[in-house]
Amino acid sequence: MWAEPVTIAGKTVRLEPLTMEHAPGLHALYALNPDILLYHGLKPADTSSEAFTTYMERSLAMPGRIPFAIVMLDTGLPAGTTSYLDIKPTDRGLEIGYTWLGKAFQGTQVNPENKYMLMRHAFETLDAIRVQLKTDARNMQSRHAMLKMGAKFEGILRKHVVLPDGYLRDSAMFSVTYDEWPTVKSTLAARLGYTP
Repeated sequence: MWAEPVTIAGKTVRLEPLTMEHAPGLHALYALNPDILLYHGLKPADTSSEAFTTYMERSLAMPGRIPFAIVMLDTGLPAGTTSYLDIKPTDRGLEIGYTWLGKAFQGTQVNPENKYMLMRHAFETLDAIRVQLKTDARNMQSRHAMLKMGAKFEGILRKHVVLPDGYLRDSAMFSVTYDEWPTVKSTLAARLGYTP
C-alpha cells in the first residue's frame, strides 16, 4: 500500500496506529460528552462501554482506512482519533477524516497540529497531489476549522452517506492540493509555533 500506518510526533500530540488498547481512554472522553460522536453515527443516548467497543471494532475493521489515536505527549492519554482513508495510490490522493476530539481538546492546538502532521506526511513523504477532507454538512464547527487552516471548500455532496441510524447525510467537501500546501503549511506552522 502507498500509505502505511506510521507514528508521527509533534510538539503536543503523537499520532499512532489506533488499537483496542486506546478504547478505555477514548470511551472516557465520549462518556463525558456523548455529543462529540453525533456526526459519526454513535447515538448519544448509549454511552455504554459495549456500544463504544462496537463502534471501535467497526472503525478498526473499515477497509482502506488507516486510523490513528491522537495521544497527548504530556499525559500519554488519548485526546481523540483521526484517519487516512479513501487512499488512491494511482492518483496520489487520500482523505483525512473520521476526526473527533474530547471536548477539553476542542479549540486548542490539538486539531491543527494533527492536521499539520498528517498533511505534511502526505505531501512531503508520500508525495501526494491532493488531500481531501469532508464532514457532515451540519457540522459547522468542523467546516469552519477546515476553512481556517486553508482548505478550499468544493461543495456539498447531497444524500452522500447513510449513517448507522438511517440518516441520509449531506457531506461538505474540502481539499488542499500540492501547490497550495506551502501556503497552508505556513499558516498552520504560524498557528502552532513551528518553523515551516
